Amino acid sequence: MSTLNASDLSLDQAHDAVHAALDQAKAIDTKMNIAVVDAGGHLKTFFRMDGAWLGSIDIAIKKARTARLFDMPTGEIGKLSQPGGPLYNIEHSNGGLISFPGGIPIKLGGEVVGAIGVSGSSVENDHAVAKAGADAVS
Repeated sequence: MSTLNASDLSLDQAHDAVHAALDQAKAIDTKMNIAVVDAGGHLKTFFRMDGAWLGSIDIAIKKARTARLFDMPTGEIGKLSQPGGPLYNIEHSNGGLISFPGGIPIKLGGEVVGAIGVSGSSVENDHAVAKAGADAVS
């Protein structure tokens, strides 16, 4: 019989990701919704900056979940999901996915332990803020 040793994101690590993402959002003067999911893709923590778009709440959560379910940045999924691509229409699976930038897996020692999703600005800003959050976890 084989044993599965799965790692997960701690609450402190999730908070580290959110706070680094908040700092990056403030540095680029934008208002964001920031979601962090655990290894199972379930919401671990969420911050909505004052004035961030209400419509971006669900998008941030879905970006984080999408990044975790497929263990790749959502922007990469977007490239693969274009018409004629191998993942075309994937955003209609799993209760709705997001296939544009702003979701990034969080890794520890090369193992995915969760993901962060950010929404509230351009996809370039969303990705930069998410990357700051993901990079802060150690």
